[in-house]
Amino acid sequence: QVQLVESGGGLVQAGGSLRLSCAASLRTFSTYAMGWFRQAPGAEREFVAAISGSGGNTYYADFVKGRFTISRDNAKNTVYLQMNSLKPEDTAVYYCAAAISSGFPPSSSGRYGYWGQGTRVTVSS
Repeated sequence: QVQLVESGGGLVQAGGSLRLSCAASLRTFSTYAMGWFRQAPGAEREFVAAISGSGGNTYYADFVKGRFTISRDNAKNTVYLQMNSLKPEDTAVYYCAAAISSGFPPSSSGRYGYWGQGTRVTVSS
């Protein structure tokens, strides 16, 4: 059974940083593009960032460009989201996901077949 387990969420002040991790039990992890999504209270889930299987290509939502960085370590079956200059509007539950359809970037949730349980990020003003 495939499992994606996020960690690293928490409470941080505006302007601070957090690093999210997602450990995946995918046997061929390096063949999957991975993504991060987030869902704020009362809002739809939205795309944040994606990275190709090799890690050579990344793609970001406009609202995180220059502040967030997605990366991966295929030897550890782990994808990361480094979040800097956090704003109160970044408050959400953050989910990692593995894409199951080809083509990059996978920016829509329908492209993903495996999801983690989420980790909560709260940014105080």
